[in-house]
Amino acid sequence: MNYLGHVLNHLRKDLRLEWRSRDSINGMLFFSLLVVVVFSMAFDPTASASRQIAGGIVWVAILFAATTALNQSWTRELRNDVMDAQRLAPSPASALFLGKALANMLFVLAVEAILAPLFTIFYNLHAVGPGWLLTLIMPLGTWALVVNGTFFAALGIRTRNRELLLPLVLFPISIPALLAMVQATTGVLTAELDSIQLYLWVKVLASYDIIFTTVCLLLFETVLHAE
Repeated sequence: MNYLGHVLNHLRKDLRLEWRSRDSINGMLFFSLLVVVVFSMAFDPTASASRQIAGGIVWVAILFAATTALNQSWTRELRNDVMDAQRLAPSPASALFLGKALANMLFVLAVEAILAPLFTIFYNLHAVGPGWLLTLIMPLGTWALVVNGTFFAALGIRTRNRELLLPLVLFPISIPALLAMVQATTGVLTAELDSIQLYLWVKVLASYDIIFTTVCLLLFETVLHAE
């Protein structure tokens, strides 16, 4: 079996497990909706003010919601010694990581697809800038959170306080990506950034994804076989 086949096998397994339980998606959806509703009630902003703060609120909601799912994805591997079996499997360790990260990406994107229209209604939003760029910013930003979150969740899977360790490590290292996400999203919603500045933030986000994806793929075998 080639590398892509191993990745797809791991991806199908995680999708099948989530379809049966729906633990990750339900938890993320509840948390993100709670954040959106609470902020909309707390600020009651006008349409112009909404565009100024919406970028930060939506990414904070996605970040905190995603962390609830990332730990669960690896906790499943501890049941029935599945993680030990993964170590002995002939497939590359990076294929396991990539399949897991892609599954988490799809879960978060599914929540974002449900969240987007509700967010638009609660905050009375419409993009003043090039709205089509959001179809590029959202996947790039989501992958930046998911790829690091999946890696660090695996790194701390055997620690006693893994639920606390993940946000302590993930949030600081995601600050450059979060800055790029918020600036790019706000720039699209408000049209306050010119095209050069807007594309610069998108390039920063894409560069962040490439760098950290490469690092995580190279180091995951060490993490998988660590005791």
